[in-house]
Amino acid sequence: MNGIANILQSFEPISLAQMEGVKLMNRIDTKYAVPIAVLPHILEAAQADYFVQEIDGKRIATYDTMYYDTDSLDMYVRHHDRQLVRQKIRVRQYVDSDLTFLEIKRKNNKGRTSKKRIIVPGFDITADTPSVLKHKRKEDEAVTVASFIDSKSRYEWSDITPHLWTKFHRITLVNKAKTERLTIDMDLIWDNVVSGEQKTFSDLVIIELKRDGNVPSGMTHIMLDLRVHPLKISKYCIGTALTTPDIKKNRFKSKIRKITKLLNGSINDQMVND
Repeated sequence: MNGIANILQSFEPISLAQMEGVKLMNRIDTKYAVPIAVLPHILEAAQADYFVQEIDGKRIATYDTMYYDTDSLDMYVRHHDRQLVRQKIRVRQYVDSDLTFLEIKRKNNKGRTSKKRIIVPGFDITADTPSVLKHKRKEDEAVTVASFIDSKSRYEWSDITPHLWTKFHRITLVNKAKTERLTIDMDLIWDNVVSGEQKTFSDLVIIELKRDGNVPSGMTHIMLDLRVHPLKISKYCIGTALTTPDIKKNRFKSKIRKITKLLNGSINDQMVND
């Protein structure tokens, strides 16, 4: 991590306020998975053409996210079954900036992703159990959360419960033309609050390139030069597949095997058969 932090110091910083025009709330995503050893090469190739997000002097941010789903894991199953139109519902805490958002991500049948969110101050995503987490709020917050879910989602608030707690560190890059944003997630930990299972991918980096349409991207050329190819991967779905006993996961087994091979066996093959 120290080596990565040192490389990031050579980037020009960009603040949250300066990133207001790069929200890309309606976008096309391209995802990649690489071993942590490849990340310094990506950063070195990007430093001339990209800014790095900086918050209070920090260029590596801490994120906590709780994903919600129905008791039958309908959101997971729709993704697994290749349904083009789908949603994810999550509460995400930006730890360093002390901001917490309730977010609804939608994917349409054209492959475009849109996101709607509201601030939920005081929302405690670290409660011990789903029942505590679901009700440990002020009454006005409960009304706001419920009405937002019920009006913006295909699901009702009463139908969903906390399922997967995901923790990671993130680097955010913005190209100097401000037409794309790159998120780089490291030190992934998945805690399933229903099953009690936990999986840690300390050597895996998940990178997501976010563009408003097919605008030219310098990052795609960097990835090609490094022989890094896109891999469709969902942190929620992979984490759920690895931590939920008896859930169907056939579609995701090949992705888990690819990650295992990518990391040269640093992830136990037993995960594939859990």
